[in-house]
Amino acid sequence: MVAMGNLQQKAKELFKFKCLTPKEMFYLITFTLLSLLLPLSFLLLAKFSDAQYYLQTLAWYHSPQHFPYVLTLALHINPLILYVLVSIISMASLIHGLTGKIIILSDSLSSSSTFLQPRILTAWIVLCTFQVCVGLGIEGSIEAGLYDSNDESMSFKFGVERILLSRVVFLLGLHETMQVWARMVVRPVVDDTVFGVAAREEKWVERVVVAASLGALWWWRLREDVESLVVMVEAKTEQLMDVRVSDFVGWWLYYLTLTIGIVRVLRGLMWMVTVCLCRRRRRRATGVSTVVEHCQIDDKV
Repeated sequence: MVAMGNLQQKAKELFKFKCLTPKEMFYLITFTLLSLLLPLSFLLLAKFSDAQYYLQTLAWYHSPQHFPYVLTLALHINPLILYVLVSIISMASLIHGLTGKIIILSDSLSSSSTFLQPRILTAWIVLCTFQVCVGLGIEGSIEAGLYDSNDESMSFKFGVERILLSRVVFLLGLHETMQVWARMVVRPVVDDTVFGVAAREEKWVERVVVAASLGALWWWRLREDVESLVVMVEAKTEQLMDVRVSDFVGWWLYYLTLTIGIVRVLRGLMWMVTVCLCRRRRRRATGVSTVVEHCQIDDKV
């Protein structure tokens, strides 16, 4: 009966999705686009790693040729800021996966002075920093031709390709990290801006739309390009080239996200085992109670 009630409630929410108001639709689109800033940051860091490798290996890197200002800014400043911010979000996601706790950048005070709250202000600063870095990074990488259709992924150029299981686990870790990013930073800001409250109830439709958007981005470009973060260090080590700090941080972020995915898989397996054990205990308890009732009836007879 409880399961049927939950299914009916989800069905009602599904029908409500078709009747979203323009305000709710704007909220859903804004929340989804801002949540995708994190996987876009991984894509940009991978492209920056490719560009720095080419600049380090090609002869014209040492020539006095002047590069566009946007490209220079994107290659030297954006990666540093993005590496720091993405590392913080990834570590928070790993802590959340291990402990189940997450820090929400919103206060439980009244919504009248929400904008002046320190946590909301911090979320605004972090979100704006992400937007500026990703915007400049996309503009600089497009101007440099890093997204040309003839450009191949570095993982295939070096003859290195990750197995399917590794890609799936990394995608799970990236999805978990994006969820933490959305709950910590994006949701408090969008809730405060659109609805005027610091925190509102999360709907399952929002999770589905965000997950579908991540899947589309992953299938379109991210699944192959992001592997440059880990392949670049291996390629430079084999070619006896200098491994920079940014290369090591990208390698560390890749395996950190992979670890987050492994933790999520293990938690899912533990949840399944716990559910199976609870069902067995209930069945045994039901069987014992039935036997006791039959014995009591026989005694009365």
